[in-house]
Amino acid sequence: MNIGETDLPGIGRKFEVSARSGDHLVIIIHDDGRRELYRLNPDDPDESISIATFEDDEARHLAGIIGGMTYQPKALETIEVALDDLVIEWFKLERDASCIGNTIGDLKVRQMTGATIIAVIDKGHQNHLIPGPDFPLAAGSTLIVAGEREQLKTLKMYLQKGL
Repeated sequence: MNIGETDLPGIGRKFEVSARSGDHLVIIIHDDGRRELYRLNPDDPDESISIATFEDDEARHLAGIIGGMTYQPKALETIEVALDDLVIEWFKLERDASCIGNTIGDLKVRQMTGATIIAVIDKGHQNHLIPGPDFPLAAGSTLIVAGEREQLKTLKMYLQKGL
């Protein structure tokens, strides 16, 4: 996938997305928070096939759906997204992980690994966004974590086996 960015002074920012499927999208994020999504005609890139407009909260909810925060296909128990040096990764806690039953604060996750747990999806598919230090980790939960690649490697080892 290729993504291009362009500032639109007085309007916001434009993102042009070319997917491996051949689909081309333009996303305009307005300074007032509104988002416009255009699907372009592959035969005529100056013509849009469809247009959708979302308010800020709607766009964020949609991003969560597309990003797998509300439903994760069974085939994707682990997934990774890289943004320069920042990596966001999903991984499932096994039932024998040493962290099970401990809270994020007890484990000092950020201090010990440098990575951050940004969300937890429990076995009942309930989302816990930005879990605090009192949040207990449970077997079968999927963690969405962020950090540099080496930090995430350390985090996974730390949570599964301890240091």
